[in-house]
Amino acid sequence: MQLSLSIPALLFPAISLTMLAYNARYLAIAALIRQLHQKYQETGATHVKIQVNQLRTRLSIIKNMQATAIFSFLLAVITMTLIYLELRFWANLVFGLSLFALMVSLVLSFIEVQLSTKSLSVQLKDIEK
Repeated sequence: MQLSLSIPALLFPAISLTMLAYNARYLAIAALIRQLHQKYQETGATHVKIQVNQLRTRLSIIKNMQATAIFSFLLAVITMTLIYLELRFWANLVFGLSLFALMVSLVLSFIEVQLSTKSLSVQLKDIEK
């Protein structure tokens, strides 16, 4: 397959939208952490500490999701530069790495969504009691 400038350019909107979604998840968790912090200061409840530990894990995953998506975006730009410089072998190699980084980011996103769903189900069980 012949790699042209338009192929890595197709990743730009996908990665940009992915980054927006990741940022929205980060902002939602940051707001929740601030609420839990205030609740903990008011009540000193131990279940809040457990939730904070889960949120810390999720924040770490989101940070890695964002980092790999940014890395993928950077590699797509480098790929376009290499195509422009007519370094086809390196362009193909870097583009493959870009796709791999995007795939890692999406897998991390899947894991974070699973953790988020698990946290919500714990909350629902607590309400049902």
